Amino acid sequence: MVEQDLFYVLALQRVEGVGDIMAKKLLTHFGSAQAIFTAKTAQLAAIDGVGTVLMKKLKDKTVFEKANQELLFIQNNAISVTYFQEENYPDRLKHCIDGPVLLFTSGNINLKNRKIISIVGTRQITSYGMEFCRKFIADLAPLDPIIVSGFAYGVDIVAHQLALEYKLQTIGVVAHGLNQIYPKTHKKYVAQVEQNGGFMTEFWSNSNPDKENFVRRNRIVAGMSEATIVIESADRGGSLITANMANDYNRDVFAVPGRVTDKYSQGCNNLIKTQKANVLTSAADLVYMLNWDIKPESKAVQKQLFVTLDSDEQKVYDYLMKSGKELLDVIALECDFPIYRISGLLLNMELKGVIRPLPGKLFEAI
Repeated sequence: MVEQDLFYVLALQRVEGVGDIMAKKLLTHFGSAQAIFTAKTAQLAAIDGVGTVLMKKLKDKTVFEKANQELLFIQNNAISVTYFQEENYPDRLKHCIDGPVLLFTSGNINLKNRKIISIVGTRQITSYGMEFCRKFIADLAPLDPIIVSGFAYGVDIVAHQLALEYKLQTIGVVAHGLNQIYPKTHKKYVAQVEQNGGFMTEFWSNSNPDKENFVRRNRIVAGMSEATIVIESADRGGSLITANMANDYNRDVFAVPGRVTDKYSQGCNNLIKTQKANVLTSAADLVYMLNWDIKPESKAVQKQLFVTLDSDEQKVYDYLMKSGKELLDVIALECDFPIYRISGLLLNMELKGVIRPLPGKLFEAI
């Protein structure tokens, strides 16, 4: 986006009463932010929702001074700015009516990968949540998804750390300007995240992490992702807001079930009970529901045929070679593995190209 256009869009954002929905309506009608400020009263009055109060606000020249200050911050801090009509704007977020007009980013974000998922949950993550998150991301790693979260305490930072550990791109969507990091204790992770992903926000440099900003931040997390995964949540919390937003955007939502007596499984269990989320017991569930299965004829998979299977995978492979097509439950029984274990093994073997899934939860060796 050229500097002059950015300047006028920034000024439009400072006009009191102009939110993302109204800004998009005006920009689409007039073609540019500069044209909005030079439009005649009759032209503005023809726009649904533009009354005399808003027309007066659009004549307020102080917004240009504020826009210039923010433009200088962007230029002096190497901040990247993406406009909602540009090609590099998150594709799924383009289809959200209330998506931000501008996104400010830092780091090395590359959204060409269509496999984008958000992982959210409680700030009081338990050992159960941590263990599930580790196994989940480890099993998904061969598919190279982008992991999006909010860089907060608990599930968020665990998801970011694990993404980095498994060399996946990760994006922290923050509820403040890019001149600061919240919480401050997470500053030690900033360099790593920016090396393999980065940070994203709609907030200007003068925006602090105020309570209401987190709700607005959550719609970006939900809107830009193909699916939202809730690892753990109490019966109330920001992650449930994100899940509801994802549902509103017609995105897939998954929740990890837990014991009914566990405080931080109540929110997930309720999402499942009210059919607002799919049950997530392993990475295989997500791969199946999102149709991320790798085609066996692909070149990438053919190369994987030469990898070595571990002892458990070899046991399953030998059984399938002998028995032919078989149900997941039967494979687990005959090979003496619990369901959660066999699901992970089958996913890894599928990614290596030695087995393939069939309709009806059947699997066969290739």
